[in-house]
Amino acid sequence: MSGPAAPALLGVRHHGPGSARAVVAALDQCRPGAVLIEGPPEADALVHLAAEEGMRPPVALLAHVSDDPGRAAFWPFAAFSPEWAALRWALAHDVPVRFIDLPAANSLAAGGPGGEEPEPAPGDPHPAPRLDPLAALAGAAGYDDPERWWEDVVEHARDGGPAGGDALAPFRAIAEAMAELRTTYGDDGGDGGGGGAGRDTVREAHMRLKLREARREFGDGIAVVCGAWHVPALAEKRTVTADRQLLKGLPKVKAETVWVPWTHRRLSRHSGYGAGITSPGWYGHLFHAPDRPVERWMTTVARLLREEDHLVSSAHVIEAVRLADTLAALRGRPLAGLTETTDAIRAVMCEGSDVPLALVRDRLVIGDVLGEVPDSAPASPLQRDLTRLQRTLRLKPEAAGRDWEFDLRKDTDATRSRLLHRLRLLGVGWGEPVRSRGGLGTFRETWRLCWEPELAVRLAEAAVWGTTVESAATARAQSLAHEAKALADVTTLAEQCLLAGLGEALPVVMRALSERAALDTDVGHLAQALPALVRSLRYGDVRRTDATALGEVAAGLAERVFVGLPAACSGLDADAAARMREHVDAVHQAVGLLAGPGVPGESGMRERWAAVLTVLAGRDGLPGGIRGRAARLLLDDGKLAEGEAGRLMGLALSAGAAPADAAAWIEGFLGSGGSLLIHDPRLLALVDDWLTGVPPDAFTGVLPLLRRTFSAFEAGVRRALGEQVRRGPAGEDPDRAAGEKGIPGFGAVLDEERAEAVLPTMRLLLGTTPTGGTGR
Repeated sequence: MSGPAAPALLGVRHHGPGSARAVVAALDQCRPGAVLIEGPPEADALVHLAAEEGMRPPVALLAHVSDDPGRAAFWPFAAFSPEWAALRWALAHDVPVRFIDLPAANSLAAGGPGGEEPEPAPGDPHPAPRLDPLAALAGAAGYDDPERWWEDVVEHARDGGPAGGDALAPFRAIAEAMAELRTTYGDDGGDGGGGGAGRDTVREAHMRLKLREARREFGDGIAVVCGAWHVPALAEKRTVTADRQLLKGLPKVKAETVWVPWTHRRLSRHSGYGAGITSPGWYGHLFHAPDRPVERWMTTVARLLREEDHLVSSAHVIEAVRLADTLAALRGRPLAGLTETTDAIRAVMCEGSDVPLALVRDRLVIGDVLGEVPDSAPASPLQRDLTRLQRTLRLKPEAAGRDWEFDLRKDTDATRSRLLHRLRLLGVGWGEPVRSRGGLGTFRETWRLCWEPELAVRLAEAAVWGTTVESAATARAQSLAHEAKALADVTTLAEQCLLAGLGEALPVVMRALSERAALDTDVGHLAQALPALVRSLRYGDVRRTDATALGEVAAGLAERVFVGLPAACSGLDADAAARMREHVDAVHQAVGLLAGPGVPGESGMRERWAAVLTVLAGRDGLPGGIRGRAARLLLDDGKLAEGEAGRLMGLALSAGAAPADAAAWIEGFLGSGGSLLIHDPRLLALVDDWLTGVPPDAFTGVLPLLRRTFSAFEAGVRRALGEQVRRGPAGEDPDRAAGEKGIPGFGAVLDEERAEAVLPTMRLLLGTTPTGGTGR
């Protein structure tokens, strides 16, 4: 069949299944010699990839500036996008296809007018809202919801054209409506893409020039698929000179274009994409359902709810379909739409609750479909290396968040962990570490993986550092080591290098660490940096990484902290004292891990640290919270006798001590646990006596500190403390007196037989055996 006498201008709504079906019907009718599509011309060389089996929408064209990959934009396509339908039709019928919008080289240039539909890359400003022509037409038809009007007029026209058989008739009607809107609102009213004055005018001038070029090459038998708003401008008679004048002097950059996977979720308006839709999952269903779309939708919803342990039967599905059809009839709609099906699902399947309905909206109405791009598509070497690693490690990118737990003692899991840490170092946040539910061992890691389309931009930016993930992460770490100013930043970087297994970057990072540590005299900075180094040593042991150099630096930092900490703790206000107390806790934990085999000077490290804590606990003039915390740490480590702890508490809570300082001492000593007071009635009596002796005028001042301290205790601990206080002091022999008074947890005498019963279990847990025995 010969082509039409003039180009067929097919005005569409982006991402509309009804428009997609109508476009296919129109192309089947007019059989054009070429198809022109609104999109960046730089993508013409990538068109053929859309026909490959490995290309599965949703996908997007990503255009970015060659020397600044962060400046980028996306042109998304779903299976139900009219542009994608036209592209696939042209490839299936061996018809030439071209993109005719303003080049990405211009739209990405600073200050230059850009495309209306492309989604801005992360960091770019989102377009400002303008007139939505669908809303204007819906209002003229008496609808207050443009989505509902579009469904009734286009999406529910399932044959792709009118009953008379003229598939071009709907597009002529759309063109006439848009011409009226442009007459009323002006040529730059737009269709929700945004931009300044003249934006559409420049783009349409370029599209007219490309249309003229195509007519010279292929004749008048051409079909143009573009946003409905642009149809009147493309049909308008303008001179070539006038159009070229509009394009003269546009800024230009060197741009590269590739295909990247996209997601249904990013097609929704919630993503900030001006040409998006509120229900991509629903539209995808309408496009793919061969018949009876409402019945098929209800069945899919029922399957989802059953998988989530909601009781939904076949009867529920039947009743929901009937209710949706009834609501459509009552509302005068040709077919039940998303509003009617949602109302029916809420009433019948969800029993009026919005909680399971929210699940339906998230999983089905929007959805987590992630597209795929074939291996033959152009990609940076870094992207290809990541794709290879993903396949080797069986870590498939998924749009829906998924938790993975890695056992670092296994080679595959350890390699997976290193990959994710390297990507995080490159700014590619595919995975986020989360707290493990299975335990706290250093050999276990839990990650939440979720692939977002923006990560393609992050990979493009990271490509400047290397051609493989490992080489790029190594170069990035070395650069960060040179740029880091604070000691804590370098220690954190050293920890990241060990987690990522970047052995080649460690020497550079260690040199920077040594230089910063030698110049930094602030004890707070040194104390803040030490825990990260010690964690690195611990991780290095689990990951079989040589961390000897780190051990030497960590031991040196620890010695400097030991020397300077007592002086650094004097003269602090309340806020500074609270921060220093946190540093003391962190150093104490770090020393416990650091004082092990293979660390220089480890043999006497615990004793030297205990001596420092002893000084802190007994030195007058230091903040009460630090003195109390030092005493508690010594007591927990067995370096402080209970009698001495009672003496220090008695001094801190004496009548001559300021109430606020005494309350701070209690807060530092008790921390977040009060079990010590339950099992040591003598200390509890000291606290009780001090508290009851606080003068009324001073009690108000210490109450916030006391409340903060005791409210952090678990409910059972608070209840047990209350019981002991209510029963009064326990006397000279706390355990025996408590047992005689019937206090839970205490006995009058030791029951040796019951105590003996737990020994086999304790030996099994500790891995020890009694002398001359078998351990049983």
